[in-house]
Amino acid sequence: MSTFQEQFDALLNKYTELLVGEADQELVEKIKVWALYTYISKSMPPLVKHWNELHPDGKEEMMKIIGEIKQLNDQHRQQKQS
Repeated sequence: MSTFQEQFDALLNKYTELLVGEADQELVEKIKVWALYTYISKSMPPLVKHWNELHPDGKEEMMKIIGEIKQLNDQHRQQKQS
């Protein structure tokens, strides 16, 4: 693995940990998908709209991931405030 890849993986792990409170491999992958989908939806909304129409099952899965990340983030923020 390249040095850059290791450094970038460390960044993603830390981002995931700060966002949701932990950083196992499954969560890191969900954060990657969520972050990229969010970026694409803001930079090229017609592309995401087209993809959502072509892949309603993919859109549904993406909405589950978004909801899960939001819930984990909310819980993490509440724990930090306590």
